Amino acid sequence: MNYREVTTSREFLARLETGADWREEIEEFAEREGIDSAWFNAMGAVQDADVWFYDQDDKEYRSVQFDEPLEVAACVGNVSLLDGEPFAHTHAVLSRPSGQALAGHLNAATVFAGEVYLRTFDESLEREHDDVTDLDLWL
Repeated sequence: MNYREVTTSREFLARLETGADWREEIEEFAEREGIDSAWFNAMGAVQDADVWFYDQDDKEYRSVQFDEPLEVAACVGNVSLLDGEPFAHTHAVLSRPSGQALAGHLNAATVFAGEVYLRTFDESLEREHDDVTDLDLWL
């Protein structure tokens, strides 16, 4: 197990802009505020979504596109550095009007409305390639 103790330093509440990309909004905010490690929770609604599932046998992401309005019932993630840039590792549970839930790695989504709570850490988190999983994981 790779772990470390972290010290929190700042907390933010942010409203995502309608029409922007959900994950990119968080990454741009992190870059603007000089944040290279954080944890966030969010909720809201999106107009569409690109959800990824990691195939552990083939070691590649499978993309599923949803071109429909969806509620963001829950969204959790972290910010770390990937190739020197803020990367928002974002997972979400999305719901249809029927209540059917869709979930996975939220690669992209067009914001209808979104609210984010983000807590930063003093300690930096950096991602590097892991040969075993073929993923970019924390050092």
